[in-house]
Amino acid sequence: MNCSVITFPGSNCDHDAMFATEYSGWKVKNVWHEDKNLPIGTDLVIIPGGFSYGDYLRSGAIARFSPIMTDVIKFAQKGGYIIGICNGFQILTESQLLPGILLKNKTLSFICKDVHLVVENNQTSFTNKYSKNEIIRLPIAHGDGNYYADEEIINELESEGRVVFRYSDSQGRQTEESNPNGSINNIAGIINARGNVLGMMPHPERYVDKTVGGDDGLRLFLGIMESL
Repeated sequence: MNCSVITFPGSNCDHDAMFATEYSGWKVKNVWHEDKNLPIGTDLVIIPGGFSYGDYLRSGAIARFSPIMTDVIKFAQKGGYIIGICNGFQILTESQLLPGILLKNKTLSFICKDVHLVVENNQTSFTNKYSKNEIIRLPIAHGDGNYYADEEIINELESEGRVVFRYSDSQGRQTEESNPNGSINNIAGIINARGNVLGMMPHPERYVDKTVGGDDGLRLFLGIMESL
């Protein structure tokens, strides 16, 4: 299985994503944002975290116009699998591959820490190796992670089971205190209607080996490989 990891000016999690996918058994290629085409045979695209273009204007707003994104959007429209992590999630919303927007954290400050998540939907191509309502632990590192969408979109996401991860405490309770950034309904990750595009603020690529603090992210990369 072939994975392409996109690098933009300001990306800082691209090598983490490359390591995580290689560690999971993927063949990985790094793709520069100025390239016009994804490598032939790409099965999965990862848009990694970081601060693309210095987060000028809006997080992800300029990266959305990078040359490679034209082919990434076509790839998604054809059913290709995409994971957008942190800044990658922001780029996916700016590209309208996922609904909603990521606003400033409720604290108006950058947050870097481990959080607990409830696996809300384990029936996706990305989460099939997790259990329904399983509590996992992943790191976050963002200043603009507050997911927001209008009521109609939120109702659609909820009714169609497209909320994949929610912030919680270690017992799975979804409270205001366990919500690090103010995201509506404690939303930490969503998929598109077709189920081939995942956006999430926490970083699964940073937790694929217990020697670095945890491995709860590993099954996401293994799950999508098994699905393909």
